[in-house]
Amino acid sequence: MNVITTSTTSTVATTGRLKPSPSIMPMLRGDDGWYLNGCGAFSSMAITQYDTTLADYVDKTVRRPSIRAENGETYRRPDSVSVEAALSIAIEKSGQTYELGITMRTPCEDKELVIGFLHSEGVIDSVDCFSSVETSEDRVVVHLLDSTKFDPEELTRRTTMTSSCGICGKDSISNLLHIHGPELCNDFSITHEEVSRAVSGLRSMQSTFDITGGTHACGRASVDGVITDVREDIGRHNAMDKLIGSAILKRETPIGRELVVVSGRASFELVQKALKVGFPVMVSVGAPSSLAVDLANEHGLTLVSFANEDRMTIFSGSNRVC
Repeated sequence: MNVITTSTTSTVATTGRLKPSPSIMPMLRGDDGWYLNGCGAFSSMAITQYDTTLADYVDKTVRRPSIRAENGETYRRPDSVSVEAALSIAIEKSGQTYELGITMRTPCEDKELVIGFLHSEGVIDSVDCFSSVETSEDRVVVHLLDSTKFDPEELTRRTTMTSSCGICGKDSISNLLHIHGPELCNDFSITHEEVSRAVSGLRSMQSTFDITGGTHACGRASVDGVITDVREDIGRHNAMDKLIGSAILKRETPIGRELVVVSGRASFELVQKALKVGFPVMVSVGAPSSLAVDLANEHGLTLVSFANEDRMTIFSGSNRVC
């Protein structure tokens, strides 16, 4: 029986997280292959030291066994990945419950996620549209007031929710550019320095991404580029819904003189959500899509993409950039 060394872990008391440690431990190799937690076609006698590690819902991460190949050497070590789990969403009105479906998301902030989603879908405008929100580990039920207009068949027909698709199943593509939202604020301007400050601020607050590299982020920023709120999720649309839901629950909508900053590309769906809640400026680290640019121009939203310390590209609403 041969022996190979591999990294183990130590607990850091100040954070409660597992960190790489220089100490080593033996890993056994049998005649029928490496005993590596079932990675690949390995023996059922695989070591399971890391298999039962629970998710860290503070950081929205969980550790999983992995094999790292680096500089010609192979190591067995646990690695952190972003948590993805199912969430059931339902609406209750006048004593009847309507199941909207299941979405995949990173756990935590489920209440904000669902409220933001329902706002983007036009079901609610503010906290005055519902009486309460009932949450559990994998389910959210929003209790609408009797006075809130709600067509369950229309909503379920128009939407299919996943972590990567914000408006799959929309019934009328020709109507997508014509949306209803608050009037956008025009009494301010921003500079490249302020855009850069907002982008850097968002990046510095992506705690889950720092651990896993597997989440998107959306943030609210003041006109001087100071980040005031950030939400992360494995789905870019979920991160935006969480951000919007948080603002709604704090009665801070419609948005006025603020920026919304996204860590990736500017898609049509993200621009649509930003417009519906009143953001006059969207800043994206990545590229925009053609429909995102068209929608921003249609409604007078300032869209700044490829934003970093050295450059930015303005695709619409240049009147707000000086």
